Amino acid sequence: MKFYSRLLPLALGAALLAAAPAHAQEDEQVVRLSAELRSLDADQELRDLAAFERLQARQALEALASARRSDRNAAEYVAQRRVRIAGIAARTEAMQRRIAQLERDRTDLIVEASRRDAAQARAEAERLRVQAQIQAEEAARLRQQTMSDADALQDIESALQNVSGVEAARLKAARAREAELARQEAELLRELEAAESGD
Repeated sequence: MKFYSRLLPLALGAALLAAAPAHAQEDEQVVRLSAELRSLDADQELRDLAAFERLQARQALEALASARRSDRNAAEYVAQRRVRIAGIAARTEAMQRRIAQLERDRTDLIVEASRRDAAQARAEAERLRVQAQIQAEEAARLRQQTMSDADALQDIESALQNVSGVEAARLKAARAREAELARQEAELLRELEAAESGD
């Protein structure tokens, strides 16, 4: 009887020593998975993402920490999967956010480029409008100058015609006077001839 009473503590001690490595290994899995989950919480880019998946991972870790030995393998598998899913979901959501931001940046760049193109087009249209206005004003000025030149030419031609008319009248009067003088001279000659014949 004394022999068995001495043997029992030894057997219990041996059993505890044999179970200690397994328990330590189990705790190590919980610590490792918990650290992996905490790293997601510490990441500034990922801390606010995949909240539901991280909650499921925490619940799975709590279940693993309190699982019975018979349920340990299944609980560890679920915890590993939940932690992995939480990390993948957080990184996927972060990637989706970056993609959405890149799309917004791209859209902003396109809008800005379109705005610059529109501004350049408006500036070019304004430049062409001013140029066309200048050309129209120049054409109007040339047209007015042409009309003024035409009026001046008409005035000159009218003046020349008036001068020609006066000169023609003067010439006609001179010729008439010359004819009158010739007539008077002929008449005097006839009178002289008649007087000489009478003598």
